[in-house]
Amino acid sequence: MEIDKNNILHAVDQSIFHLVGEVADSMHRDCYVVGGYVRDIILQRPTNDMDFVTIGSGIEVAQAVAQRLKAEHHHAHLAVFKTYGTAQVKSQGMELEFVGARRESYKRDSRNPIVEDGTLNDDQKRRDFTINAMAISLNLSTFGKLLDPFDGVGDLGRKIIRTPLDPDITFSDDPLRMMRAVRFATQLEFDIYPDTLEAIKRNAKRIEIITRERIAEELMKIVAAPHPSRGFFLLDKCGLLPLIFPELAALKGVDNSHGRSHKDNFLHTMQVLENVAAKSDNVWLRWAALLHDIGKPATKRWDEKQGWTFHNHNFIGEKMVPRIFKKMRLPLNEHMKYVKKLVGLHMRPIALVEDEVTDSAVRRLLFDAGDDIDDLMLLCSADITSKNQEKVKRFRDNFILVKQKLVDIEEKDRVRNFQPPIDGDEIMKIFNLQPSKPVGEIKDAIKDAILDGKIGNNRAEAYQEMLKKAAELGLKPASCSPPDPE
Repeated sequence: MEIDKNNILHAVDQSIFHLVGEVADSMHRDCYVVGGYVRDIILQRPTNDMDFVTIGSGIEVAQAVAQRLKAEHHHAHLAVFKTYGTAQVKSQGMELEFVGARRESYKRDSRNPIVEDGTLNDDQKRRDFTINAMAISLNLSTFGKLLDPFDGVGDLGRKIIRTPLDPDITFSDDPLRMMRAVRFATQLEFDIYPDTLEAIKRNAKRIEIITRERIAEELMKIVAAPHPSRGFFLLDKCGLLPLIFPELAALKGVDNSHGRSHKDNFLHTMQVLENVAAKSDNVWLRWAALLHDIGKPATKRWDEKQGWTFHNHNFIGEKMVPRIFKKMRLPLNEHMKYVKKLVGLHMRPIALVEDEVTDSAVRRLLFDAGDDIDDLMLLCSADITSKNQEKVKRFRDNFILVKQKLVDIEEKDRVRNFQPPIDGDEIMKIFNLQPSKPVGEIKDAIKDAILDGKIGNNRAEAYQEMLKKAAELGLKPASCSPPDPE
């Protein structure tokens, strides 16, 4: 990559960089903007987070920068993290992080280093990758000078992720860097340098000392990237996938029986993930794509008539979602429930396509999917990955019919998120019942009758249905029950 030095000068010719440089000069300190900010201005990617390294105390420089900003009537919020020797200044929508140049050494069982003061060169050596180990001087005498001891610029041009020092030491010291290598390669669409990749394979087991939270953070960034499958193929290639996501790794491979094989469910899942990512930035819909077939290994059977089957893999998968989220320290909130619901329902629209599309089946799908029906349809459409073009065309044509039917029935019957006209409380009052099984049975009978189109979604017909079901259960209305509505 040819770097125009004028570009760099232009990028750092901002009042904030001049201000930091002037403050550093007044304190007789060398000061540099480093890391991701430098990488991103060379790649011309937008960025607001700026990291500064000073020789000596970073906290002192941060304090002086915050004072100077306030003196110039800018809002500036200073946060000091003494334990880490860092400080952060937030001002005008920018986040400025300051740290003193450091030298690090590691103990075998921890990724928390023993830190000592160091030179800029020491600091650049301890960076994870060459593309993150560049610095630009902000002192007046050398303002805008690029310091790139490991040819990070060259690696940006070659589109490779490579460690500045021996990769075995880099990854053994801080194994999270293995995940970061995959994440950067995914986000930037770079390759991992062969030596670096081999070192990840050798050190993969070291990932076990990293907290699940940190791994989840990197996975979320991979899933949110423009082409997320790239990250999962890399995790698989370097041996990290079975260690951090065994359920996904279990989808790999093909079994043969009687000369018949099934498709590789890992490859299929990657295709579905890409199909969804092309249409949606919703990271939880992408997680649903990633997990939609997660129940297949547990349900795989050979059947003499049907060949390979995966009966109920959607229900098994749905049950696995909370366990996976909990283990991976992903949020156990409405996002998890959304993913669980889509995994559980992902076969339903396809079943509608294969069978006759009845009004009652469409009503039930609308009722069960609620506001997530459009996301579910997107996931199901992405799930059609057959090599057989005729089959794909038939599915897609039928799918358009199902989508139209969903629109028509929703307009006519309003069943998305509908509440039956008579609820459990009222049933208990009318029949003088405590919360019990019969209450649920009567409620379900009303709901099913409406969804099956036997009665309209109105109170009068629901009331008659309630009396009919109650009579079947041997229940009579209490004497003080409200009259049958007109």
